[in-house]
Amino acid sequence: MENDTEACLAQSTTRRLSVFLLILPAMGGLFLLVSYLLSLSDSLPAPSIAIADADAGAGADLTKPSSTPINWDLYHSSDALIEQIKSLVHRHPDKLTVETIGAGNKGYKSEITVVTYCHSRKGSDDKSKFRILLSFGQHGRELITSELALRILSILSEEQFLPKMDRASLNGTLENVVIKIVPMENLNGRKLVEAGNLCERRNGRGVDLNRNWSVDWGKKEKDYDPYEENPGTAPFSEPESQIMRKLAISFDPHIWINVHSGLEALFMPYDHKNRTPDGLPSQRMRLLLEELNNVHCHNRCMIGSGGGSVGYLAHGTSTDYMYDVVRVPMSFTFEIYGDSTATIKDCFKMFNPVDHTTFKRVLNDWAAALFTIFKLGRQIDVQSKATVPKVDKWVSIDEYFDGYLMGRRNRYGKKMEVLDIGMQEIRTYFRLFLLSSVLLFFMFCSRISKTGRQIVSAIPL
Repeated sequence: MENDTEACLAQSTTRRLSVFLLILPAMGGLFLLVSYLLSLSDSLPAPSIAIADADAGAGADLTKPSSTPINWDLYHSSDALIEQIKSLVHRHPDKLTVETIGAGNKGYKSEITVVTYCHSRKGSDDKSKFRILLSFGQHGRELITSELALRILSILSEEQFLPKMDRASLNGTLENVVIKIVPMENLNGRKLVEAGNLCERRNGRGVDLNRNWSVDWGKKEKDYDPYEENPGTAPFSEPESQIMRKLAISFDPHIWINVHSGLEALFMPYDHKNRTPDGLPSQRMRLLLEELNNVHCHNRCMIGSGGGSVGYLAHGTSTDYMYDVVRVPMSFTFEIYGDSTATIKDCFKMFNPVDHTTFKRVLNDWAAALFTIFKLGRQIDVQSKATVPKVDKWVSIDEYFDGYLMGRRNRYGKKMEVLDIGMQEIRTYFRLFLLSSVLLFFMFCSRISKTGRQIVSAIPL
């Protein structure tokens, strides 16, 4: 019986070996065939994909999309631009002041430079003056916006003048006005662009600062792209947004303008709705934008709500927050330039002028538009803001947790985020609760043990 079993095993092994020996040449042949085909494909020329680009030269590499580099003959680096602005302030201390505000959390830090203009520096804190807050460079790839900020400051300091504006007219417009200018809101994102990532719009840790505000925060449309619209982990999770929020609340402006590029447009609220607000303030905003479009934009610009004009809704934007929460009577988003002929990956050309003539025209046209809004915007009744509750006095519970306590210190003096402080306090109180529960339990048991005597009935049975 054992001999038969061994014979069967030997026969089975022989069969398997025979099958393997038959398959082995076939596998080898298949391997040689695949190797031959791969070598043949490597020797074939790669198909070229032509991308239409007005600036593409005859010797351009057509196998990949063209990418126009930054024209450093026209544009300042971020460091050079900030340094030039500080030098400008230093030359005109009677009208300009500058401060650098820093913030950070979870190992990420950012700084924002804020320049304040006042015709008489002593009156910069006068709340009776007309107040304007301008932000540029919220998206890193939009270099032209920060150049416009420098141009505006040069005009305010009277080192430059607009072609059709004399000094007397300028002084009359700005006599009772205080203007705060943020030349480059997203410095860390701008650094990434300068390092070669020309399509980057987000901040240094990948959050879109114009989706990080609390009005309708976090809602995602069907075409949501995290590379373009990442809203962050929570409203005001980013230091840049925290700085801008505190600046807006403390300054309490009458006009807010967030300057972008990508197209030519004059937008008013709302970005997260396909409509504009109701009432007289909305009518005033639209009339002002129509005047700007007629005089300075040559009727090229789109006008209306951001959400109703662009073709998509944007949630968590700064302009909607300024209008709904800070109660700024006139809240705008200006789009000052866009090249519709540029390919989707040619971001510098799409968002910024690449030649000197267009560069100069954009700065002159939009500087004139902003000074027109400085003049016409003053027609708003300044006292109308007095009837609106101030957010620094009336803070909702959502706003309280969204950033009102950002940067507070814990009981040991260590600077922490609100969430970290809250969790630490919850853990502390939970430990105290457990400890007190255990103590109460032992006290209760001790009391029971002391009173655990034999009960003698007073009633005779």
